[in-house]
Amino acid sequence: MNTADQILFLLKTRGPQTAQQLAAMLDLTSMGARRHLEGWQEKGLLSSEDRADKVGRPARYWLLTEAGHARFPDRHADLTLQLLEQVRSLFGEAGLDKLISARENSSEALYRERLASSPTLDDKVAHLAQARDEEGYMAEVQPAADGSLLLIENHCPICAAARVCQGFCRSELEVFQRVLGPDCTVERAEHALAGARRCVYLIKPV
Repeated sequence: MNTADQILFLLKTRGPQTAQQLAAMLDLTSMGARRHLEGWQEKGLLSSEDRADKVGRPARYWLLTEAGHARFPDRHADLTLQLLEQVRSLFGEAGLDKLISARENSSEALYRERLASSPTLDDKVAHLAQARDEEGYMAEVQPAADGSLLLIENHCPICAAARVCQGFCRSELEVFQRVLGPDCTVERAEHALAGARRCVYLIKPV
């Protein structure tokens, strides 16, 4: 991945950043980072906004535009939407529910297989994140302050489908709870469809 693409990746996974912050992460000069940022801005992939973080001059933060987010995998969103509408038209909401259930069962079987040899909750969440990452969710795990775990998904490859049928999101939350087992609770702390930058699941040991 070249430096320009690394900048897009960091903005996708870490949210808005200043040129100075990106320069520090990529071992660049601030001018070098700004040159890449302005290049992406000219192509319509980035925008910027000034924020008054501290006393003094506002800091300029850079963030992905809709076109910038579209650079990441979307699992052929247009085709997916067409297929969902056809299922709904031909078989009604009951047919759509069957489709969601089939996907849910398939995902659950895959995750159970991946988590089968995980002795601890930390291991289970790590393997679940790895599986989700391989599916295009740009997933990672971070510890929370209270000892809980955060399963963070920086990208949603089925976002277009979830917008027209939120059963997909409900289904995923239920699958996570079942495969991680009764020793924890799973809550959605941030939701892309509710306007958040990403989806975050709070996993608390019981």
